[in-house]
Amino acid sequence: MKTTDELLRIKNLHTGFRIKDTYFDAVDNVSLTLRKNEILAIVGESGCGKSTLATSIIGLLDRNNTRIEGEILYKDTNLANMTEDELNNIRGLDISMIFQDPLSALNPLMRIGDQIEESLVYHTELSKNERKERVIELLQQVGISNPKRVAKQFPHQLSGGMRQRVIIAIAISCKPQIIIADEPTTALDVTIQAQILDLLIDLQNETGAGIILITHDLGVVAEVADRVAVMYAGEIIEEAPVDELFNNPKHPYTRSLFNSIPQLSQDSTRLNVIEGIVPSLMNLPRSGCRFSSRISWIPEEAHEDNPTLHEVSPGHFVRCTCWKHFHFKSELGGNQHVHAD
Repeated sequence: MKTTDELLRIKNLHTGFRIKDTYFDAVDNVSLTLRKNEILAIVGESGCGKSTLATSIIGLLDRNNTRIEGEILYKDTNLANMTEDELNNIRGLDISMIFQDPLSALNPLMRIGDQIEESLVYHTELSKNERKERVIELLQQVGISNPKRVAKQFPHQLSGGMRQRVIIAIAISCKPQIIIADEPTTALDVTIQAQILDLLIDLQNETGAGIILITHDLGVVAEVADRVAVMYAGEIIEEAPVDELFNNPKHPYTRSLFNSIPQLSQDSTRLNVIEGIVPSLMNLPRSGCRFSSRISWIPEEAHEDNPTLHEVSPGHFVRCTCWKHFHFKSELGGNQHVHAD
């Protein structure tokens, strides 16, 4: 049921990439909602479809080589059906994106101030002087101490942390309702990472925006997220409020992710790893439990033929029935792993 604070609703989204003459879904039948003042984290291994989901929402995929089916509803309008010109009127104004690699996202030949100003030129009626003032205000807002000097500099003259702040300044310049942050702290050291996360939370508190946080860092998720969706092989395999997910993970993949985090209290020097690898797009099984090959010791009958999401407690959804039968392989003998009930 639609709620008044709902900002975005994704329904049965399929995003397929063309390989030769066939389309293979990297995002496969995904449904999610984002609400005001909410940070929705989407987590999973590299190659699970997180970034493809993000770029599908904001319409940054090559339409000649991708196929998008389903609905991405914003203000009752399906973004998936919009033309490039229609999307340009929304991108930067209503929905913005913070990219993973700011050096690639920024134009190396343009001064920082001019790059921040671009969105203001396109989406607002501010005068030239008002735009210049807004640029300085934005640089101050993202914690840059000498904004007038930085506005005249080029991207290569800034540190990684400062470039990421500039990307955030561009993203929030028109006070969007939705911010998509794609691995916004991956290349930054821990101190700068914490500052960037604090900045995102402050901005959200000020504007009431909804944030989709794409990450593989469970520590970041625990720090800032309200709700978490875990992706594997293009599907959402578990979704829950953050406290519920961390205290009571259900799906074998989610439990395996938590189990692979090094623990200071562990006596063993051996790291726990998830067996196998994420299947390639062309070899992805399109029926049955997609994680079954990586937990081969779980009997075949424990899996559903066509796994669906089941609500196991209020707001907590898990795909497939295999979670009921899962145990870590080492529990059959040898070193014991942490068992999450």
